[in-house]
Amino acid sequence: MAVCIAVIAKENYPLYIRSVPTENELKFHYTVHTSLDVVDEKISAMGKALVDQRELYLGLLYPTEDYKVYGYVTNSKVKFVMVVDSSNTALRDNEIRSMFRKLHNSYTDIMCNPFYNPGDRIHSKAFDNMVTSMMMQVC
Repeated sequence: MAVCIAVIAKENYPLYIRSVPTENELKFHYTVHTSLDVVDEKISAMGKALVDQRELYLGLLYPTEDYKVYGYVTNSKVKFVMVVDSSNTALRDNEIRSMFRKLHNSYTDIMCNPFYNPGDRIHSKAFDNMVTSMMMQVC
């Protein structure tokens, strides 16, 4: 089960963070921000290896006892971080990829909105509903 989904700006400040158990919200904020160092390491390693630049999915960033943290980065260096409950062993890598693609498509819809200022926090009801459906879909 996905327990936290975050959208992080290019400058590493949160645009959107949503977590399911609200009593652990601060813990998930910490987990998301600590994963940004791993994201930066993976991006710099990808640049040196000259791998396909169209590959946006970073994969598993790091596991903890209770959670697994996955990452995705857009071409504009906006980062998506997903924290998944590690007890869910039925969740496959290709399902995580499709969830990130769905999240990226929804984020693109927000960016195409003429009333949204890039860099502002995301306050979209449609985006929030999509994230909620993704969290419930994985359950």
